Amino acid sequence: MTPQEPRLTHTAPEVYATDIVLPNQTNGHGTMFGGEVMALMDKTAAVAALRFCRRAVVTASSERIDFRTPIHPSEIIEARARVIHVGRTSMIVRIHIFAEHPLRGDRRLCTTGYFSMVALDERRQPCAVPLLQLDDDEARAEWVIGEDIRRGIKARQA
Repeated sequence: MTPQEPRLTHTAPEVYATDIVLPNQTNGHGTMFGGEVMALMDKTAAVAALRFCRRAVVTASSERIDFRTPIHPSEIIEARARVIHVGRTSMIVRIHIFAEHPLRGDRRLCTTGYFSMVALDERRQPCAVPLLQLDDDEARAEWVIGEDIRRGIKARQA
């Protein structure tokens, strides 16, 4: 996209990734390592950003991550990610991690986090991303959260 081209407006589909927690992914407390959860979040955020802008992306920062409840071995985990805010070259992606008991089907929200992703052109330089279409009240509310996160990033860079 050249500077003269208008930025298109895209919707942001939710991206899903599912896995099962194996014993080697757990710590001495018998719960999933936080770093393992964060790796899944980062990968799912990257796919959400890629699908939104159809450009190569890199993680610029991980923002607030709230670990609410532990995840146990043999549980099914699902990451749900969506681009909730865009700047000129960056995107804020929200990721929810759910855990599910494999036999009973009980599900719970375990972790929520936000990642800042930057789109890259063919020379690996930051490039413009599409504008984000906000289709409903939930999307508009998440945009506000993303704007707060973006302000925090800008403040740290000053």
